[in-house]
Formats: sequence, structure tokens, C-alpha cells
Amino acid sequence: MNKPDRDLIIIGAGAAGLGAAQYGARANLTVLVLEELAAGGQAMIIDKLENYPGYSEPVSGYIFSQKMEEQAKKFGAEIMNDSVTELKKEKDIFRIKTYSGEYTSFAVIIATGAKHRTLNIPGEKEFTGKGVSYCATCDGPFFKGQKMLVVGGGDAACDESMFLSKLASHVILIHRKDRFRAQKALAGRVLASKNIEVRFNTELKEITGDSSVKKVQLLKNRENTLYEEEVNAVFIFIGSIPQTNLIRGLGVDSDEGGYIRTNQRMETGIKGLFAAGDVRNTPFRQLVIAAAEGAIAAHSASQYIDEIYGEAYR
Repeated sequence: MNKPDRDLIIIGAGAAGLGAAQYGARANLTVLVLEELAAGGQAMIIDKLENYPGYSEPVSGYIFSQKMEEQAKKFGAEIMNDSVTELKKEKDIFRIKTYSGEYTSFAVIIATGAKHRTLNIPGEKEFTGKGVSYCATCDGPFFKGQKMLVVGGGDAACDESMFLSKLASHVILIHRKDRFRAQKALAGRVLASKNIEVRFNTELKEITGDSSVKKVQLLKNRENTLYEEEVNAVFIFIGSIPQTNLIRGLGVDSDEGGYIRTNQRMETGIKGLFAAGDVRNTPFRQLVIAAAEGAIAAHSASQYIDEIYGEAYR
């Protein structure tokens, strides 16, 4: 049997990837994590993380990510900054090409996450983490009792608006079209809510403020009229883009949004290939879920590798 460079290679070092790295290393696997940017993924932009179990006081996403990285390394995982350019499988071995070389493994965990779709308007990037957010559960409680603006017309926008309506003094939900694309039952609950003001045919054009969001510029697109509105927070839910370029030629099953489908063991339809975190069609995208899915994927990968070595517990 040809032995690869590593037992397990994890692509992506967000919460899912780092969770998988820790559990893989603790299972006595040789583990390599490949991350093109900084370890932590989208957690890095979180100003105050307060809903992760075990943290009674808020912690910055940067510190949280550092601790996860340190913990994974402590157990023996190797973390390398490199961009993966190709992934393929030859018999029982995966080959991963990067800018700096090629690596092989028995198992691979895809933990590349998903990127939020952005509006690319003035102020959006500047105020991200300072009143602009893409996660109501994460950041809504910081603006309790204040006025919030939500952008979007799908299930996520409507669902998150309902959540925020329990926290905000007032929620304004804007959508660029004349009706929601969300499920009718969910859209109906939003329209019936006393604390949510829905404005159709309205677009967000600019976000302004000082150290945090103070005001937005809105466009009534039918009248082509601009006006300003004072708000304390802007939540944008216009979809996300799963980072699945690497597996497109492998025949991996995905849902209509492009998210990878797996079973409860995080297994894809390809033996030895697993997926975890926001790149997967998970029903709830939170750090704690991503870390847990990473742990499951690593555990499943360990059992798969034991089978290859003929050491599976029976």
C-alpha cells in the first residue's frame, strides 16, 4: 500500500477546519491544514463574540481564532498558509496541489466556508463589525432597543428580521422588488409583525456614521428618489456563496444553492472526502455548529483511515 504524506488534509482554517484539526490530531492522525489567508475565517471580523459556549465574557473573533489555532497546533496539527489549486483522487489517495507544491493524504475535509454576498456600496466595508453585520444571532443583541435596518427578500432576511424584531425598538426591512421571494408563511409573519416596517422597491445605496453606523441613504427605485434614514445597525441578508471551486469536477452532490450535501457523518459521496461548516448544507450557520461539524468530520475520517489500515474496530 502506498502511504501518502499525511493521513488527513483539511482545506480551510475557520472554526470547522480548526475543530477538525484538533480532533484529527488527537486521534493520532498526521494532520495538515491548508489556509490561503489567516486562520479563523469569518470569525476574524467578529468584534465581540458572546454566544460561544464557555465564554462568559465577550471575546474578539481574532482572539478566539488564535486560541483555536494554538489548541490545534498543541495537539500536533500542522497549519500552513497556502492556496489550493487542485484536488483529485487516485485510487485511495487524494492529491492536493498548491502554489508551493503537492501534498497527498488518505482523507480530505473541505472546510472552505462561504462568503457573504455584499452590496458593494459606500460604507459597507468600512462599517462591517461597527454596525454592519451579516449575522443577526451574532450581533443583534449588541443593538438591543435600537433601530435596525435589514436588507433582503428571501427566507434568511425574513427569518432574521423576526429574530431582530424581538430585540430592536424598530426594524425596517427593505427589498428591491415588489414582493418577497421567501416562503409565503414566513413572509406573512413578517408582514403581520407590529415591530417590522416593510418597504418594497427600496434599495440601500450608502452607509454613513462616525465610529459606528448612524445613517443610511435609501433609494425608492420606482420614483428614483433618494432619502436618508437614521439607524443604528444594518443587517444584510442577500445570500452567500459557498467556496466549492475545488470540488466542482469531482461529482460531489450539492443543493440548489451550491452547498455540499453530506450525511450525518459529514461524508460526501466520494470515499474519504468530507465537508464541514458553512460550505455544507447545514441548517444553522454558527461558529459552534461549524466546530462541531469539524469534530464529526475528523472522527469519521479517522474511522475511514482505520479501515484502510485494516485497524477498524469491530
